[in-house]
Amino acid sequence: ALEVPDFNNALKQFQKLVEKTVTQKTKQRLGLYIEDDDKIDYDKFYKTTWTLFGPEVKEHNIKAFFRKICNNLDARTEWCEIFGYFIGESEAMSSQLKEEKTIFLLSEKQQITHAVVKRQDVIKGIVKVPHLDFTVTSSQKGVLTIFNNQRKSFFSYPFYFHQDTAWITGCDFLPQLKCVVAVTERTVIVWDYKSKGSQNNCFIIKPMENGLLCVCTVTMSDHLAKDNILMGDDKGYVHLLTVTSDHFGLKQCKGKKESQLQVLDSKSFNIVKRKLHDDWVVKVKYISDLNCFGSCSSDSIHSFVLDDIKRLEDNLPVKEFSVPRGVNAFTYCGKEKVIVTGG
Repeated sequence: ALEVPDFNNALKQFQKLVEKTVTQKTKQRLGLYIEDDDKIDYDKFYKTTWTLFGPEVKEHNIKAFFRKICNNLDARTEWCEIFGYFIGESEAMSSQLKEEKTIFLLSEKQQITHAVVKRQDVIKGIVKVPHLDFTVTSSQKGVLTIFNNQRKSFFSYPFYFHQDTAWITGCDFLPQLKCVVAVTERTVIVWDYKSKGSQNNCFIIKPMENGLLCVCTVTMSDHLAKDNILMGDDKGYVHLLTVTSDHFGLKQCKGKKESQLQVLDSKSFNIVKRKLHDDWVVKVKYISDLNCFGSCSSDSIHSFVLDDIKRLEDNLPVKEFSVPRGVNAFTYCGKEKVIVTGG
C-alpha cells in the first residue's frame, strides 16, 4: 500500500507541478525567457515528484510521464500514470491481449501470436529494409528484432539483459555494414544480426554527451565502405557519426562461438555535431532524393531544418523554417515537397 501521510495534498502539489511545467514549456516554445532558478527540467521534476510520493514511484514511469507532457502540451494526463497505471483500457481488451500476446494485425487479418516484447514494454521504432525484405523493430526496454518477409519467423537480441536502465529511443539499418543500429539515452548500439546460432555480436558506443532521442541512416551512393548515422538529442543538437567495419572488426568476430558484447569508446569515432534547435530534436531523416537531411523540434523558433548534410560540419547558415508550437514529425512526399506536422 502507498504510504504517504497526506496523499490528497501530495496530489494537489503534483498537479501544480504539472501545470507549472506545461506553462513553462509553452513559454519556451513562444520564445519567452524563463529564470534559471524557476525553470523545471527533468531532474527537478523527478526530485519533486519523488519527494511527494517517495520510493513508490519508479524513475522510468516519471520519465515517461515527463516526456508525454513535453511532447504534447495538450495531452490528457492522470496522476496514476506516474505509478505505472494507465487509463482508458477496458478489462476485456486487457484480458484478450494477455491471452493472445498480439503484436499487430496484417491487412489480410493474419495474426502473430508470439510476443516479441512483454506487456509492459512498447515498440519505439520500426524500419522496413526493402532490399533485404525484412523489418527491424526496437522496444523501449531493449529488444531488437528482425522479422522476415513473411512475418512468421524472427530473431531478436535482448539488449536489456546487459543495460537494464537504458531506454532505446529509435533504430535503423546500416546498408553498408549490414547491421542494425539503435540509440539509447547515452549510447549507440550496433548489432551484427548476421551472427548465427548462439552468436550475437553487439557493440556499445559510449558515452554520448547528451540524451539521444532519434536516429536514422544516411544513404549516399559514394559512401561504399562506411555508414553515416544521424542522431538528434535532448539539447537541440544533431550529430553525424561515421562508422566503418574496421571500428568493429566484424570479420574477426564472425569466427567466435559465443555472444560478444563489446563496449567501444565514443572518442575513437568521428562524430560531428551542431546545435540547430533550442529544444528536443524529436526526429531526424535523410532524404536522398533531395540530398538533404531534415530535423525537427518542439522549438517554435527553430522548428524545422532542411539542408545539405555538410552544414553540420561547416557551420554556415542553415535553411530553417518556423512553425508555431514546433514540429513533431515530417515526411517527404515526392516532387520536392515535405509535409510537417505541428506540435
